[in-house]
Amino acid sequence: MRFVFIVLVSIFLFSCQGIGKILKSPDPQYKLRMAEKYYAQKKYTYAQQLYEDVIPYFTSQKEFEDIYYKYAYTAYYQGDYINAENLFKTYLERFPNSARAEEIEYMRAYTFYKQSPKPELDQTNTLKTIGMMQAFISTHPGSAKNKEANDIIDVCRQKLETKDSKSAELYFNLGQFKAAAVSYNSLLDAYPDSQKSDEYKLMSIKSYYRFAELSVEDKKGERFEKVITECRDFIDRFPQSQYIKDVEQYLNLSQTNLKNFTNEPVKTST
Repeated sequence: MRFVFIVLVSIFLFSCQGIGKILKSPDPQYKLRMAEKYYAQKKYTYAQQLYEDVIPYFTSQKEFEDIYYKYAYTAYYQGDYINAENLFKTYLERFPNSARAEEIEYMRAYTFYKQSPKPELDQTNTLKTIGMMQAFISTHPGSAKNKEANDIIDVCRQKLETKDSKSAELYFNLGQFKAAAVSYNSLLDAYPDSQKSDEYKLMSIKSYYRFAELSVEDKKGERFEKVITECRDFIDRFPQSQYIKDVEQYLNLSQTNLKNFTNEPVKTST
């Protein structure tokens, strides 16, 4: 193991000395050739250093676009997505009419997707991904990348839905039932095509019911009326739901409670 370690360290030091000698060369063409060699070998750290060094020499020459294109990708391939996004953006500003503009627009949006974190964390980059992918699709309606862009949008929306549903669940578990009910109804509005729509509606009903149960006496009547309204809305919207019997139970319980508080006959569910 010690021998292997020594060999690896020796290789690393030799490589560093090699790139150091290249950087000291006064010949930009030689540096560019070596940058291209390292890029082809996927040694992106070395390629990046050399591209960065020669860029001032080639700014006004025909090679400049290709150099900057590969320079931007060296950041991307090293997982430096913040820098890669900035370089892709600058590429588009410098070469707006490039044949590669569509590719780079997509890649710029994709760098935000690569920075999108797990649902529990801040979703700023997820929202940016959605916006930029939608803009890409609108700008390039015939692009071969549009299916992938739409798939990424779906993944990002699912992540946002997961985050919002966890927030609503947290409110419920903490006993903040009014906030939970509002959050679950907001989920229904924000994600109308969700496969969990009926589940969110049921949780809204449960939340309103618990909120009514825990209310002061003079507020219970109107709050059980709210549960009844939500239950009837569920039955109208999701008549085939697997949760229909649960909702009917909450409806009957709320009607019974309302009758107790108002001393008025209440029409029961059928």
